[in-house]
Amino acid sequence: MCDNIMAGRKRKMLAMPIAAAAPEQAVNKHKNQTDVKLKVPLAKLKKPIEKNVQSAETERSHYFTKTDLQHRLGQDFFNQPCISLAKAFLGKVLVRRCADGAELRGRIVETEAYLGGEDRASHSAGGKRTERNTAMFMKPGTIYVYPIYGIYLCMNVSSEGEGAAVLLRSLEPLQGQPIMRQLRTARRKEGARELKDKELCNGPSKLCQALNIPRCFDRRDLASDPEVWLERDPSVNPAEPYDIVSAPRIGIESHGEWAKKPWRFYLRGHPCVSVVNKEAERQSESGNVMNDSGPSDSVVQSDTGQHNVKRTQQEYS
Repeated sequence: MCDNIMAGRKRKMLAMPIAAAAPEQAVNKHKNQTDVKLKVPLAKLKKPIEKNVQSAETERSHYFTKTDLQHRLGQDFFNQPCISLAKAFLGKVLVRRCADGAELRGRIVETEAYLGGEDRASHSAGGKRTERNTAMFMKPGTIYVYPIYGIYLCMNVSSEGEGAAVLLRSLEPLQGQPIMRQLRTARRKEGARELKDKELCNGPSKLCQALNIPRCFDRRDLASDPEVWLERDPSVNPAEPYDIVSAPRIGIESHGEWAKKPWRFYLRGHPCVSVVNKEAERQSESGNVMNDSGPSDSVVQSDTGQHNVKRTQQEYS
């Protein structure tokens, strides 16, 4: 869909110099961000750059800009335990490059961890491998895209651990909001109200629609793919930790005690979080923070039963 929307501009963009095809800067606090230029001392160039070398570099730069090389997260980042990776994703920027070079960016603000064989709520529970969940057993950083309700898609990323993966639940739109809005509107009823920026990616399927994450991205490598990747946010100080809320996962009530595991993580107070769990936030504020083994008996989930089912379905439209 993203490629279709931008198809009319494709020939024009490809005919322009590479410098002119650079994406516009985000309109929020990232507005003043500029691409990081990699400087190579002339003394290190052992021979003049030949014409064919320039041509190869130009072709490569269609997929990888200098900023990508500077901030893109590689294989080492994804090779960590599932819960650790789910938390580490928060604040990172998911990038989707369209066919004409336009880039869509969104900051990850909410995730869910699914631990593989031991996790009864996971698609790979009991170590079961199928054609559908193969990506969960591939190397860390592999994209796992699966359909839900027959028409929507969700994007996951495999982690360390057999069959373990992290579901990306919500993004904060940073760049390309007009394109995201067109992509989301195309899936909505005619005459529906215009979406606010915070509503573009505030759900697992919404973010797939807004960034045009198709089913064919399944089993692709997020560490090396030319069309979708993850970046560090250069405007964020890594020494300042995020205020992360740990809450029960959503939409898995039929899995009993596994539905109570506090393995959904989100940035406290962020307007793009899909579902806020006030009880989990009160517990963490009072010092009774839920650990990785599950909430205490005193924790009451604020998103349970039919209310939760209704809220969950709203995340996909």
